[in-house]
Amino acid sequence: MNRVAVAVLGLTLAASAASAQQRPYTPALTCAAVKAIVARQGAVVLATSPHAYEKVYADSGACRDEVTAAPAFEPSIDDPNCFAGYRCQQRNNGNLGGR
Repeated sequence: MNRVAVAVLGLTLAASAASAQQRPYTPALTCAAVKAIVARQGAVVLATSPHAYEKVYADSGACRDEVTAAPAFEPSIDDPNCFAGYRCQQRNNGNLGGR
């Protein structure tokens, strides 16, 4: 294999490994652990059940343009409504159905 092919293969494997990483499963963690993960990573996708997940940000200023920050309360082993950080949600523009 030439160097370019080896480099491409290495990058492909690294990208595959990164995408295969597990999401932190909040119901198995303490609220303090969930908060620490979000604070350490700044933005993280948290699994809140076996089939549900949500991206949570440490900083409410991470949401831009057509979205706004809202508190993200996630279930944890010791608090069913653990404040984990912020999620971005679509802004309500006041349009009630395109009249």
